[in-house]
Amino acid sequence: MKYLVLVLILLFTSHVLRLTSYGQTEPPTLPKQLPFQQQVQINPPVDEARLAMKFYQAKDFEKSAELYEKLYNKKPSSFYYMYYLHSLIELKEYKKAEKLIKVRRKSDSRAVKYLVDLGYLHYREGNAEKARKLYDEAVDNLEADQQQISGLANAFILKGENSYALRTYLNGRELLQGTYPFGFELANIYQRMGDFPNLFEEYLNLLEVNKSYLRTVQDRLQNILIKDPDNSRNEFFRQALLTRVQGSPDQSAYADLLWWYSIQQKDFELALIQAKALDRRRQEQGNRIIQLAQLAVSNRQYDVALNAYKYLQGKGEAYPYYDISRIEWANTRFLHMTTSTNPVENDLTELEKEFLEVLELTGENRQSVSLMQNLAHLEAFYLGNPDIATDLLDRAIALKDIDPKQRAYCKLELADILLFFGDVWEATLLYQQVYQNYKYDVLGQTAKFKNTRLSFYIGEFSWAKAQADILKAATDKLIANDALALSILIGENFDPDSNTVALTMYAEADLLSFKHEDEEALQLLDSIPTLFGYHPILDDILLKKAEIYEKSGRFEVADSLLRIITTTYPEEVLADKALFLRAVLREIRLNDPDKSMELYGRLLEDYPGSIYVVDARKRFRFLRGDNVR
Repeated sequence: MKYLVLVLILLFTSHVLRLTSYGQTEPPTLPKQLPFQQQVQINPPVDEARLAMKFYQAKDFEKSAELYEKLYNKKPSSFYYMYYLHSLIELKEYKKAEKLIKVRRKSDSRAVKYLVDLGYLHYREGNAEKARKLYDEAVDNLEADQQQISGLANAFILKGENSYALRTYLNGRELLQGTYPFGFELANIYQRMGDFPNLFEEYLNLLEVNKSYLRTVQDRLQNILIKDPDNSRNEFFRQALLTRVQGSPDQSAYADLLWWYSIQQKDFELALIQAKALDRRRQEQGNRIIQLAQLAVSNRQYDVALNAYKYLQGKGEAYPYYDISRIEWANTRFLHMTTSTNPVENDLTELEKEFLEVLELTGENRQSVSLMQNLAHLEAFYLGNPDIATDLLDRAIALKDIDPKQRAYCKLELADILLFFGDVWEATLLYQQVYQNYKYDVLGQTAKFKNTRLSFYIGEFSWAKAQADILKAATDKLIANDALALSILIGENFDPDSNTVALTMYAEADLLSFKHEDEEALQLLDSIPTLFGYHPILDDILLKKAEIYEKSGRFEVADSLLRIITTTYPEEVLADKALFLRAVLREIRLNDPDKSMELYGRLLEDYPGSIYVVDARKRFRFLRGDNVR
């Protein structure tokens, strides 16, 4: 430490001696500007550049020209040049602008893009012919230089000369002899020009050059194809892609693109053809087929899903997806049959036989729990075998290796079956048990709603209303919507101090419908207006009858009932729901897309605050052709 102090003292002493010597002679001359001050002079204040831009955007070109001239003289960047030039052109100071271009061009003689500036200047002067000659000269004097080609094309694009930009890229492609194809750039130009057939060809050419472009090409195509009101772009692309696939069957990128496109278009039949081809060619072991089958089921394309599962089963028992394909094939058959109208008893018993065969093959385990659950539903709700159904579910619930949620779903199914056969007390205990275990999950919310609906069925309206009000805030949209509808139904038609017979009769009819006793439910609903005449519950009765008629396949009757609600009760709370359900009915059941689109449009216009607006807008856009995303 002593030595450090000594060194510091010596350094200080030498510094003092220097200062003393300065006092005896002239002080040293400091530079007029320090380096950081010089830098400030070289780069003008940011505020000055912002002010120039502000003047330019406000079309005060005199002030912008004055400022940009000053900025350009201090720092002749391309940015300042461009805005200074255009300020002069807007002021019609053509001579000054021409001089600026020529001086700029001399400093970079290889930059043919300045011919575009000069041509544009003559165009603004009114001499279009001279402008064209300069544009042609610029394109004809290109060199095999990617940067020069891109610079010239961009200069044309900035001037709105897309046809010259196109010529530039095509000429550049020839000059570079395939080393850089300008595929994305040409696609952008074709898009600007509305030339979609050539745009699609460029994107397809890119995949031939480099397969790794696939994801980028898909993203670009998605943005282009979604804006296609008359579906013409999609038709052009589909034909171009199919031609490539057929002409180059070994080009894997085309096959992948066709698979992707068919999924976007929800053309699941075409997707399955592609999936099978890719599965065979690449030995994918069925991964793609399984994904497609699941996607098809979620879109109610049951025939495609069944075909996919059959394909996997055809691979043989040693194949990885054999067991799961057998199980899901049976489950899909169940969904197909139970969501159709009036399934035939022979078909139901045949399905039961298929279920039992698959269950014998796979055994009772975590993989086959969904099969056991669906078979139980079939036995109870369609074949009238409650003992078989409850025994199946008891065995499923008792399995040790199943996921806890699987067990909970089986308990919900068991509760539904108990309610179906009148064991209300046991049903409500099971609903409550599942809710307690999954309070903060959609599963728990589902259980709570089912229990709330049970309370409604048995006439506990105050309790049901209170629970429905809580469930209106459920995270699951479907549960929240159903809870809201139930809350409104009870709120409008229940008064503890007055007669509640009409609501009680409606609840009994609702329970009959749940139990598939549709004719009895309809008779009970029809008796309510006979007994009470006008009643606030009349629109609810019409809606419930429409649901029952649709379920039984009488679609035209259902449509007429929904139309009565929308025309007779347009101000009531059910009007928007009836309009939405009618639009879905016309689209899905009656295959009338034009009428459906009209109804979705009416909903969007007449009920902008409806909870069905989001779904209605999606369906409207899909029917209009915006169906790629």
